[in-house]
Amino acid sequence: MINEIKDDASTRMAKSVDSLKNQMKKIRTGRAHPSLLDSIMVPYYGVDTPLNQVGAVGVGDARTLTITVFDATMITAVEKAIMSSDLGLNPNSAGAMIRIPLPPLTEERRKDLIKVVRAETEQARVAIRNIRRDANGDIKELEKEKEVGEDDARKGEEQIQQLTNKFVKQMDDLLAEKEKELLEV
Repeated sequence: MINEIKDDASTRMAKSVDSLKNQMKKIRTGRAHPSLLDSIMVPYYGVDTPLNQVGAVGVGDARTLTITVFDATMITAVEKAIMSSDLGLNPNSAGAMIRIPLPPLTEERRKDLIKVVRAETEQARVAIRNIRRDANGDIKELEKEKEVGEDDARKGEEQIQQLTNKFVKQMDDLLAEKEKELLEV
């Protein structure tokens, strides 16, 4: 019983870490990276479609992304979708290829992005703590119903805490890595 609770908590905590990784991918640093455009949806014949299914996203150089659109009639829709996103990018089309220059980040913008990254990380930590609370509540419920002994319940809670510490450390490592990346000039 306790192992099932622990496995469930571990799975949910891992999903929280994955969610944080995805959120951090969306926050742009000074470098061009195709995952920066993963969240952009393009209206493709009436259906919102991910940008990477409408065209091939690549890196032109350190500060330029390129998109080769599969259907030439979709170029204006792709440009419009990029401009309307909250990324602050201005695409330039050259035939069937769209180039997206990434402006260099100002010091003030870097500090703002670090605040955003820290806030995202804190939200993920809260999610992990909520998972820990739920798991500990389930263990206490088992103990109350006399399905597990007091020692087993205490051991289970300690294991849940170790899991929590492990996943929070992963999040802290992600945060430190992203802050370092943002502070690079």
